[in-house]
Amino acid sequence: MARPRTPLLDRRRIAATALQLVAEQGEFSVPQIARALGVQTGSVYHHVDGRAGVIELIRELVCDRITDEALTLTPWDRALEEWARSYRAAFAAYPRAIPLLMTNPVRAPKVLAQYEQAVALLREAGFAEPDVMPLLTALENLILGSALDLAAPEAMWEPTPQTPLLAGALAAVGPGRRADAAFELGLAAFLSYARTLRGGGPES
Repeated sequence: MARPRTPLLDRRRIAATALQLVAEQGEFSVPQIARALGVQTGSVYHHVDGRAGVIELIRELVCDRITDEALTLTPWDRALEEWARSYRAAFAAYPRAIPLLMTNPVRAPKVLAQYEQAVALLREAGFAEPDVMPLLTALENLILGSALDLAAPEAMWEPTPQTPLLAGALAAVGPGRRADAAFELGLAAFLSYARTLRGGGPES
């Protein structure tokens, strides 16, 4: 029998199928991936290192949406700002993948390389080494929390006649702006603090 021109299985198809399962149900299993692709479970294992390997393929697929050029911008705070926006947009497209990826160690080479670049950016900007990972972790927490918030219902609070101040505060933000306004506030506060920690102004 002639071989199909398009291979039934490759790492990117496995990753895309797993990501689709996560988007639909918040989880995946290797047998589910195999069934979706019409292959045997053992065939999937020929391409990936178990479940952990699939998770890293998912991570790479989501992170492919982050703009590579963001961390090459100058000055450093502009680079971080653009990286944060791109990072948020990438994960906002797949919010149900966030808990899965956040609870597994990062091993994907492309993602590690991006963080290596982020560390280099901060070190070259003059940040002390002990401050680098707390800064990047805090920024990641802001980004991923905001990405989850984008997937939440717009009406997260249901005011009652007994909570008129809450109702007024929600109305003042305007429809469809709560998550974006919160992200902008958090990002501005983060960058302001980072500049202070570095000991210079935004252009220094």
